[in-house]
Amino acid sequence: MTQYIFKRLLAAIPTIFIVSIIVFGLLRLIPGDVVETRLAEGGVVTEELKERMRAELGLNRNPVAQYGDWVSGAVRGDFGSSLWTGKPVNELILDRVPLSLEIVLLSVLLAVSLAVPLGVISAVKQDTPIDYGARLFSIFGLSFPDFVLGTVLILFLTVYLEPLTFGRFGPWLPQLGWFKPWEDPWRNIQALMFPALILGYRLSAISARMMRSTMLDVLREDYVRTARAKGLAERSVIMRHAMRNALIPVITIMAGQVAFLFGGTVIVEQIFLLPGLGRLTLESVLRRDYTVVQATVLLMAFVFIAVNLAVDLAYGFIDPRIRYT
Repeated sequence: MTQYIFKRLLAAIPTIFIVSIIVFGLLRLIPGDVVETRLAEGGVVTEELKERMRAELGLNRNPVAQYGDWVSGAVRGDFGSSLWTGKPVNELILDRVPLSLEIVLLSVLLAVSLAVPLGVISAVKQDTPIDYGARLFSIFGLSFPDFVLGTVLILFLTVYLEPLTFGRFGPWLPQLGWFKPWEDPWRNIQALMFPALILGYRLSAISARMMRSTMLDVLREDYVRTARAKGLAERSVIMRHAMRNALIPVITIMAGQVAFLFGGTVIVEQIFLLPGLGRLTLESVLRRDYTVVQATVLLMAFVFIAVNLAVDLAYGFIDPRIRYT
């Protein structure tokens, strides 16, 4: 397995290199730059002022030299400073990572808790009211965009549940913004519960449909019929033989969604005013803050590669027939 991991890590190097070239080049193709965006907030802007600021930020240099400096710094773990605020990019990202990581963990926990039982029950109870209800649940999750669910949820909580209280904790309304869990755990849960609910619902809808489909295929396999013919209890057949094999495609899909969630939660973060990585990336793109966008995209590429590697390794624990040789 060590050799397999080493080969995968080596294969990730050209992927990261290609991603860095693409993001660096595409950002320079966007009309305007950070200098024009910053000066647009002031008064009279002259070409001389623009050129002087570009020289200060190093944007007047050859693009190849700019890319070389950025890559050499990134290899050392230094992504430079923000062209907008002047703060170190590493500091900006580290401030946002805990929030994004917490949302991802809560969303995945909720999605797994819903998707796996719903998919298994729906497959076992095929073409029954339970199956129809589970499929309807999944269709709703796939049909409604995140911004619709978020807006409707806030409207419902504000209009209908505002007079209600939840024990001694006051009105049961979403807390806008983010509160560090080690400082105010309850407000942290209130602030992230509803965003995680929206993201987890969508992820569970996709995974539940896949779980049902794969379970139906596995339940028709010969080894499942053999296990039943040997007199094994139905619960043992479902849990020990069928579900483990049905989980592999579900984990693959969920892994791709997890990597996306790490930086692709812009809409939910905007609705609930959460300062996550997705919002940081969107704001940096609008400001043409090249260094921040390059760092966040590269980080998301790292996360995607790491998650896929972890999933491939998990296959061996789920299905003992898989060997890494």
